[in-house]
Amino acid sequence: MAYQTILVHVDDNPSVSGRLGVAIALARQGGHLVGVAPTGVARALHPSLPPGQGDPTLALHLGFLREQAQAALATFTARCAAAGLTSYEGRVIDDDAAGGLCLHGRVADVIVLSQSDPDQGGPGLLADLPADVVLHAGTPVLIAPFSGERASVGQRVLVSWDASREAAIALRLALPLLRHAGSVDLAVFDTGPGSHTVAEAQAADPRAWLARHGVRASFAIHPLAHKRQHVGEALLALVAQKNADLLVMGAYGHSRVRETILGGVTRTLFESMSVPVLMAH
Repeated sequence: MAYQTILVHVDDNPSVSGRLGVAIALARQGGHLVGVAPTGVARALHPSLPPGQGDPTLALHLGFLREQAQAALATFTARCAAAGLTSYEGRVIDDDAAGGLCLHGRVADVIVLSQSDPDQGGPGLLADLPADVVLHAGTPVLIAPFSGERASVGQRVLVSWDASREAAIALRLALPLLRHAGSVDLAVFDTGPGSHTVAEAQAADPRAWLARHGVRASFAIHPLAHKRQHVGEALLALVAQKNADLLVMGAYGHSRVRETILGGVTRTLFESMSVPVLMAH
């Protein structure tokens, strides 16, 4: 069974084209596509007074932001129609991007976002959007690279497996994609003496479980190329070697107040992904 409800972030950023392509590819497998265009103003800041009694300047600004969001949704609607989708809808939401996508994404099967563009300069309002949504939505997030269109998504899948809680959640939530894949490779990275990763990954080998879900997968242990190579770098190299068009992995990290703190592997993938990455926390 495919993802039944796919939610995609819609805005006027140039990266929207790539993420819409990914979302439409998923919807073609049989799901309903929801385009969400946030105005960017947190719902907690909206005027609570009856119409006509609020701040006219704020009301004017909100009106402008809603017009921008509607214009972005027009592009979304045109792309869906051109792709021949029969089940889709667009929503303008009065909320900041992270809060709104997390809220609406909790009743979706997957959320589609774009990687932050490192050339935009400075942190920006949306720079940490993927990390915020991954850590707080409670829904798997499929992150598309900020540039380029994808000819395929999920035909050749690489899964980073270490038998951790995060990896198990990601694998389970990726099942709708894995069932449609032409190949699924489970990759375990041997980080050297003192690590229990290989033993635990072999003890919790998921191939038999996947087979009962109709997914055939290979399983391989990969040593790091050298002592200083990080698992994130090794993953990216293996993606290229396997010509994978999707990476599935757990997201490691936590949030303290409003500061997002991510593990090294997760951060490497956020910054340097070359293919769409499905993450779950």
